[in-house]
Amino acid sequence: METKGSWQVTPQLVLGLIIVVVGVFATLDTVDVLHAHDYLRYWPAFVVVFGVVKMLQPKGGPGRFAGLIFTLIGFALLLDELDFLSFSLWDFWPLIIVFFGLSLIWRSFVRRSAPSSGIDGPDSTNSSITGVAFMSGFKRTSNTQNFRGGELTAIMGGCEIDLRQASMNDGEAVLDVFAFWGGIELKVPLDWSVDIQATPLLGGFEDQTRPPQGGSSKRLVIKGYAVMGGFEVAN
Repeated sequence: METKGSWQVTPQLVLGLIIVVVGVFATLDTVDVLHAHDYLRYWPAFVVVFGVVKMLQPKGGPGRFAGLIFTLIGFALLLDELDFLSFSLWDFWPLIIVFFGLSLIWRSFVRRSAPSSGIDGPDSTNSSITGVAFMSGFKRTSNTQNFRGGELTAIMGGCEIDLRQASMNDGEAVLDVFAFWGGIELKVPLDWSVDIQATPLLGGFEDQTRPPQGGSSKRLVIKGYAVMGGFEVAN
């Protein structure tokens, strides 16, 4: 039984509280109760709190890597405001690229080391799908009856994947996607539910699927990033 009135700390809740605090300080400043600048100069603390909350989201939730970036940047900016160091964000922006690359490498290792959730069938060699479109495009269809997930990458290109004739053992399959200045289109069977746990960075994820009928337990989890690119899933 769920407890009525229960709530949890989420990034959206924290963002709302930050906006309220800033508004209160601005109001007190306009009525000459205090000088808001004396307090709001420590605004990077808000960035740290926001990042920490995103990092503490449930395992597998979207944006945990983004939370780490927010936390590190906010902490560095706060130390600069406190005169512990001289920090300019633009001097270290390439580190964001480094962290982003490390995140992709880590996700790849985690996916490959994850234990299998099903029994290998006669098409086990084709039970996952992998593809890279670099300044190009490709279309691919799979009718495997033991789909387990895979990796799709589109860099200044496009991928079109049709899984409508595929199936999976009751359970969960994970598909890692990465779209950079590119797009990925995915079609799934009607009895699959889709759970997008990915992070858009100046890009977007769009879920056009309909809820499966009959209480199917087949679930496809989408993880990854869309950087100035897009991902679309439909059935």
